[in-house]
Amino acid sequence: MLEPLLLRGKNPGRPLTWARRQLIDGIRFRIRTGVPWRDMPAEYGPWGRVYDLFRRWQRDGNWHRIFTASQARADANERITWDLNPDSTIVRAHQHGAGAGEEGSPNRNRLAVWPASRRTTGQEAPAAVLPPSCWPSNRGRSPCPS
Repeated sequence: MLEPLLLRGKNPGRPLTWARRQLIDGIRFRIRTGVPWRDMPAEYGPWGRVYDLFRRWQRDGNWHRIFTASQARADANERITWDLNPDSTIVRAHQHGAGAGEEGSPNRNRLAVWPASRRTTGQEAPAAVLPPSCWPSNRGRSPCPS
């Protein structure tokens, strides 16, 4: 079933020691069970070889081609229903979309109007407001604003 969908190169390389069907079954087993690659049973071949085949087909686009062809075949045989009917039992809003706030939310404690800041003049003025010539260590050497 998969043979016509696979690309064949001109130079197949050295003969396979593991049957391709065995490696594909290993990939299917790994996808179905979710086990790590290294924990695959030995009956599917060495895990590294199975992983290499999986990655090579992923890079070549074989998996996408196999999926599209099998989907088109199933659709032609009317084995796929494309009618979707989502309702509120499966479509949920995120908790923030429903207006739920967190405990200690900063918006709740924020003031509507900021209090006026205290103005400082003379000796209390910070150094950044006065020019360096008016700093206490340089006072008297040049005219400073009062």
